Amino acid sequence: MSTTLSNVAKAVKASSTLAISAKAKALKASGLDIVSFTAGEPDFNTPENIRKAAIDAINAGKSKYTAAAGMPELRAAVSKKFKEFNGLNYEPDQCVVSNGGKQTLHNIFTAIINPGDEVIIPVPFWLSYPEIVRLVGGVPVFVQCDKENDFKLTAEKLRAAVTERTKALVINSPTNPTGAVYTRDELEAIGNVAVEKDFYVVADEMYEILNYTGEKCVSIGSISPEIFAHTITSSGVSKSYAMTGWRIGYSGSSKEIATLISNIQSHQSSNPCTVSQYAALEALNGPQDEIYAMAKVFESRRDLTYGRVSRMPYLDCIEPKGAFYQFVDCSGLIGKKYKDREITSVMDAADILLTDFLVAVIPCADFGMADYIRLSYATSETEITKGLDRIEKFLGELK
Repeated sequence: MSTTLSNVAKAVKASSTLAISAKAKALKASGLDIVSFTAGEPDFNTPENIRKAAIDAINAGKSKYTAAAGMPELRAAVSKKFKEFNGLNYEPDQCVVSNGGKQTLHNIFTAIINPGDEVIIPVPFWLSYPEIVRLVGGVPVFVQCDKENDFKLTAEKLRAAVTERTKALVINSPTNPTGAVYTRDELEAIGNVAVEKDFYVVADEMYEILNYTGEKCVSIGSISPEIFAHTITSSGVSKSYAMTGWRIGYSGSSKEIATLISNIQSHQSSNPCTVSQYAALEALNGPQDEIYAMAKVFESRRDLTYGRVSRMPYLDCIEPKGAFYQFVDCSGLIGKKYKDREITSVMDAADILLTDFLVAVIPCADFGMADYIRLSYATSETEITKGLDRIEKFLGELK
């Protein structure tokens, strides 16, 4: 028997966000008063009407297999949502429901990538993008974005990164980990490059309702028919509907790509969880008031977090315009001393915060920015305040 295992699998990094979150949860379970800024997971319970729809489905025996691409009525609801909320004309047979946003993206890249194809990824990025691209034989191409532009990709930087092997660009708005939101003009300029150079735009719009700009988020595919033809849109119910564990994501694409995605999924995982599909159907078709109320709470938490962190010594940050993350430049900590320990990296600072101050944060080396941390403010204002007090205390003890 050969003992040589997959080089592709061995090259994949474990998710540092999940690993650090798990460590923080374990420490909390041991009795320590841990404040965790780690997981991108709302602390709200899933709204009651959605929970009830799932319970009713269970009690009615609606727990059998469905079509691999999702229940027809849910695909119709996704299509309706795309048209009414996003301005995207995807018909139900162009929509595929999957087991969360990660499988949705994996399906998309499996459908479009051949070995050696390049996928442009703006830096900083959600840490799973390059790993998913590598898993399907693609090559991540990183483009560093500027703090002065809220770390958003520009058409000029995009154009400079395009090669004859470019197959796709990943664009995420609102963005993890920075909370940046792209404007219509910025997206139009990016989309026009994709049309001119003929590559796909994979638009990850998972945080689309969590937007604090006062204007609705713009879907890049809604800007023009030409850009729409080059766009594959990914979203889901995890973040905006407080349904992370229900694992429902969905995509909109051409009929050809949707068929490929459905075929792929039929062999990978069959259909998404049937009970979760009934819950997602209620999430999309049911009342939305509670969803937008949660978004307002996140905006208030954003104000608290940004207001505090922006005044702290040694740290620098931009104001998040969406999602629920504060991206923090910690380069000012390098070379400082805590007690007798010199801080030589952001990982050192994160270790001290967890060990001595019981605060868990996400170092962002795996997001392409080793001098940064990400704070998730998807937790209560009481916990945010307590955690920021502890970070401030840590900063006050540095020499």
